[in-house]
Amino acid sequence: MMKIALIAHDKKKPEMIEFAIAYKYILEKHELYATGTTGQKVMEATGLKVHRFQSGPLGGDQQIGAMIASNEMDMVIFMRDPLTAQPHEPDVNALLRLSDVYRIPLATNMASAEILMHALTRGEFHWRELEHLKNKQK
Repeated sequence: MMKIALIAHDKKKPEMIEFAIAYKYILEKHELYATGTTGQKVMEATGLKVHRFQSGPLGGDQQIGAMIASNEMDMVIFMRDPLTAQPHEPDVNALLRLSDVYRIPLATNMASAEILMHALTRGEFHWRELEHLKNKQK
């Protein structure tokens, strides 16, 4: 079971809902985390259980970033809106940077999110389990 973060900027929330509905059969097998409103909307649309953090601008991105930095997050699906300025852009950039630093699979649009879901069904993320074992041994 993987821990998957779901994040969406306001204009991309409908896209996240479509994604969650389309891939519910995969997502329901994993532990889901989300920023505030995104998590609420995903739960309402799909019935999936989602652990909700604060909204992004109120610290939700940082809460997910903390899980990444502690090796407690396995994948991030982040439907970003690159055409709208975000008041919490430094937090967004920090989350993206942490995903790169800790080698966390990160999708920032529907196309890459779908690729990650298909890879997940094929079992291509077993290396994350090895990362967890490595950290437990420390």
